[in-house]
Amino acid sequence: MNLLSATGFAPVLPRHSDSETIKKNERFKNDDFKKMIRSMNLKITDQRLLILDCLSDSESKSGEKEFTRHVTAQELFEKTSTKDSSIGFATVYRFLRSLTDHELVTEVRMGGQASRYELTPKDHHDHLTCTLCGKICEFENEKIEKLQLQVASAFGFKLTNHILELYGVCPECQKKS
Repeated sequence: MNLLSATGFAPVLPRHSDSETIKKNERFKNDDFKKMIRSMNLKITDQRLLILDCLSDSESKSGEKEFTRHVTAQELFEKTSTKDSSIGFATVYRFLRSLTDHELVTEVRMGGQASRYELTPKDHHDHLTCTLCGKICEFENEKIEKLQLQVASAFGFKLTNHILELYGVCPECQKKS
């Protein structure tokens, strides 16, 4: 099967039923944030709680709530600074790095673009990223998970963790071109 479209840039993905793909909208609570901060051996501060709250409860540009939005450090800083102007970019960035180091936040990188961050979900998921607009869609697919285990096993690996990021062009960007 050819995975590239006629242009050679956008992968052609097989269609599947909605029952195979699940998008999750996890909600984190203030107590979850406090546990995260304590697990890092840091003092619980209003600034840290606000950063986690803004990371968890981001709004899209259209104003609709997106509960697992992937944001850049700059976007997170802008969101937090509208609620507390005393929070600097360095504070947001250092805390994000620390959260990432403790695996409480997942960093999603796409080529030379700015890293995007999300609170590490309780359940594993993979990503589809639009190479034109940067939109990231989360999905779970049991067939893909089983195939990854089979591949690891075929090479004698015991799979402990993985990150799957697929890149292509989203439907909105396809309509534009």
